[in-house]
Amino acid sequence: MPYKTISDLPDSVRDHVPKHAQEIYKEAFNSAWDEYADKDERRGDESREEAAHKVAWAAVKKKYRKGDDGDWHAS
Repeated sequence: MPYKTISDLPDSVRDHVPKHAQEIYKEAFNSAWDEYADKDERRGDESREEAAHKVAWAAVKKKYRKGDDGDWHAS
């Protein structure tokens, strides 16, 4: 389901990703949630939620990289 605020994001995002990246994640997830509502638009047996999370992480990875400390940092 779409996220209304960044405080609604999963712990794995809130605990390790900077605020700006959390905003990117939320917007990308919500957009993908709408875009992949139709199962025919998704790959294989992916759920709508799985597809949206993949899109959200891909959006974050455009500007951030995971560091050796397990946290995400601006590239």
